[in-house]
Amino acid sequence: MRKLKNSELERLSVEDFKSVKKTPLIIILDNIRSLNNIGSVFRTSDAFLIEKIYLCGITATPPNKDIHKTALGSTETVDWEYVENTLDLVDKLKADGVKICSIEQAENATMLNNFSPEHITKYALIFGNEVKGVSQKVVSASDFVIEIPQFGTKHSLNISVSAGVVIWALFSKLNAQK
Repeated sequence: MRKLKNSELERLSVEDFKSVKKTPLIIILDNIRSLNNIGSVFRTSDAFLIEKIYLCGITATPPNKDIHKTALGSTETVDWEYVENTLDLVDKLKADGVKICSIEQAENATMLNNFSPEHITKYALIFGNEVKGVSQKVVSASDFVIEIPQFGTKHSLNISVSAGVVIWALFSKLNAQK
């Protein structure tokens, strides 16, 4: 087995990325403190052709050198927008027919491995603050709460890791339905 060279990876150009069909997922980052986490979510979103990222509350926005350090240019490919109030955004997206999913540990949450996205539905995935998680008001306004099953002693994942796990799982499930 031979490792592939960068030139063999068939990467999309920025223009091609902008025009290619996107995965019907929207990411909402609600009050994320870490600029590295924000950049990592951009990079993961680029990898799986995420439609858009909304940056809410205290979440920093590009251009920012610390976001760029982990985003590696994906702030130029993935569409993004800043919205101050997450609840206002949730209401707007719901009115547009988007299903809202908080990624959180909550009563009656659906475990990620048991969540079956509908192929013709667009979903917004909300990831919350590194310490406080998704606010209760946002959780209450959500159509679904999805929990990542965890089996160790911590039951806590970094937000960028959580985003990677959930985005990959839903990307895989949506693409299996094609």
